[in-house]
Amino acid sequence: MTVIGWLQIALFVLAVVLLVRPLGGYMTRLFSGEKVFLTPVLRPIEKALYWAGGVKSDQEQSWRGYALAMLALHAAAFVLLYAILRLQHVLPLNPQGFGPVSDHLAFNTAVSFITNTNWQSYGGETTLSHFSQMVGLTVQNFLSAATGIVLAVAFIRAFARSRVDAIGNFWVDLTRANLYVLLPISILFALFLVWQGVPQTFAASAAATTLEGSDQTLALGPVASQVAIKMLGTNGGGFFNANAAHPFENPTALSNFIQMISIFAIGAALTNVLGRMVGDERQGWAILAAMGVLFIAGVGVAYSAEASANPALLAAGLDPGAGNMEGKEVRFGIVSSALFAVITTAASCGAVNAMHDSFMPLGGLVPLFNMQLGEVIVGGVGAGLYGIMLYVILAIFVAGLMVGRTPEYLGKKIEASDMKLTMLGILCVPFAILAFTALASAMPELRTAMDGGVAGPQDAGPHGFSEILYAYTSAGANNGSAFAGLTANSPFWNLTLGLTMLIGRFAMIVPMLAIAGSLAAKPKIPPSTGTFPTHGPLFVGLLVGVILIMGGLTFFPALTLGPIAEHFAMLRGDLY
Repeated sequence: MTVIGWLQIALFVLAVVLLVRPLGGYMTRLFSGEKVFLTPVLRPIEKALYWAGGVKSDQEQSWRGYALAMLALHAAAFVLLYAILRLQHVLPLNPQGFGPVSDHLAFNTAVSFITNTNWQSYGGETTLSHFSQMVGLTVQNFLSAATGIVLAVAFIRAFARSRVDAIGNFWVDLTRANLYVLLPISILFALFLVWQGVPQTFAASAAATTLEGSDQTLALGPVASQVAIKMLGTNGGGFFNANAAHPFENPTALSNFIQMISIFAIGAALTNVLGRMVGDERQGWAILAAMGVLFIAGVGVAYSAEASANPALLAAGLDPGAGNMEGKEVRFGIVSSALFAVITTAASCGAVNAMHDSFMPLGGLVPLFNMQLGEVIVGGVGAGLYGIMLYVILAIFVAGLMVGRTPEYLGKKIEASDMKLTMLGILCVPFAILAFTALASAMPELRTAMDGGVAGPQDAGPHGFSEILYAYTSAGANNGSAFAGLTANSPFWNLTLGLTMLIGRFAMIVPMLAIAGSLAAKPKIPPSTGTFPTHGPLFVGLLVGVILIMGGLTFFPALTLGPIAEHFAMLRGDLY
């Protein structure tokens, strides 16, 4: 590790923190129905969309209405995207002449993009037409990201309101999130990427001659527009198979830095929206501080691991000097690769600028553990906030038990029914991850029967187990990144990973909205001398402890079989 490396990390953290208040203030005014600086330009378009959709913008919904509207949108989005993928050979903008996507891959991809996971069992430049990439995937990037934002806002309203049965209008919130937040920033971001060298064209490919004199065909397409929203919306699905490691998606150190900031920008700013809407910005800063503690700890472990040479190389008398550069782009180096890996798995982005399969065992453990914590360290846009708020409710309940008082947060009592729904939301994702990991690991004959033995992990031992565990963790956490060592484009993997994504997204959302409905209907209780303060270091420490204990107790046995076992095996000279 170097001073320059830590300065890069510090500069990233500073840039994100500086964006929190201005972006948080803008979204607070927007979702509170106030005018913002874009209102004069976009308000006529907003009204036209409401008229076309038959939406009554002045009518709010109960949590059930909000949930049903959200589920209806995603059901329709799944059908539309599945149809586009299956019919891409007869649709326009297919200069490559690609055929239809297989049924199991179309199912997996459609589920992946409607759940904001963007797991890719395919190579984008060799499988999907421009139409599928633009009208299919990029549109879903906007819809799934906006859904996460508005669900977080609805949950915040539940704490800010008192004795009401409405938490907002899903269609109004969704329209504003796309029209006023995601679209304007994505347009500017895409133009920046084009300036940096990212292609934005309808051309299929370009012929080039290498320095050695051989011919090479370079895949092209509408890349910048997809990269902008995949980063800003923490979607992560790349236009190219190599994702952000590809020079056409992430060509320079500056583009890499701005892409990292964009992954965290909205998720971090939503903590400020929480503070502003409940009338106490300190509450939002406390949540962000807990996220920051976990993030910095993860960066420190990953950076330290990747900056160290493999002991097997040292034992052989070889010292690479620069640390572990396997699977990393030279233009990014150790620190930017390790930092990107922690950012993309702390948020539910899933974009990668290095191959996590080539990380040192402890370096690979950090991205894996980030996702297993529920991706609450900033997390996906919106999803990270409502995810960590479930842990906040759990932490407050634990604190209430310790001091013998009824637990309450932001003036709302936390009752038994709220705790049952909270635990359902927290535990459903680990259940899906561990159940499918066990199925894939313990029943290879089932995989063989469905796939013919042509798919699965490429490595044996603990590293092979880590590849399986990482895949289901990424799917359940709606992250989408991969360990890069798993061949997953087959019926077994596409089906089971798709089911894991659905559970990871919707089995948490519905209980969360039910909690929001319960809290919104409760009266606000004024703080008293016995109220546990939730804006100071004690609360931050309690919240971090609860998150780590839940993640540790749930996933430690599985991590022991994977990266931890591989680390100790590496120390004794066994490699996988």
